[in-house]
Amino acid sequence: MATSVFIAKLLGPVFAAVGLALLLRAEHFRAILSDFLHSPALHYLAGFLGLLSGLALILTHNVWVFDWRLIITLIGWLVLIRAVITIFWPDRIVALGEAMLRYHGALRYAAAVNLILGLLLSYFGYRA
Repeated sequence: MATSVFIAKLLGPVFAAVGLALLLRAEHFRAILSDFLHSPALHYLAGFLGLLSGLALILTHNVWVFDWRLIITLIGWLVLIRAVITIFWPDRIVALGEAMLRYHGALRYAAAVNLILGLLLSYFGYRA
């Protein structure tokens, strides 16, 4: 449980800050996403760092119980899967990113998901 609380304290504020920044500076993040989509080097770097962080989360927190800790485990697996797709099939990530740029509501949804995850993890991490 101590590992879960530590990871929640670490990830919660990060997700919340990213969600808030996406809400408040959407056009800035649209420009960042556009630049990212045109850089194969950044695709590889994002995949590499995602693989590293996804594996780190899974290796330290592969807890399959039906409570709040499952959120952390699912984040680890989703990060790992996204990283593998980014490394081996970057064209899929580019297509998804281009679709997000075309649909203006996509960043708002991403912001809401990040903010909700961040607040939820922060609550469970810092409530003790």
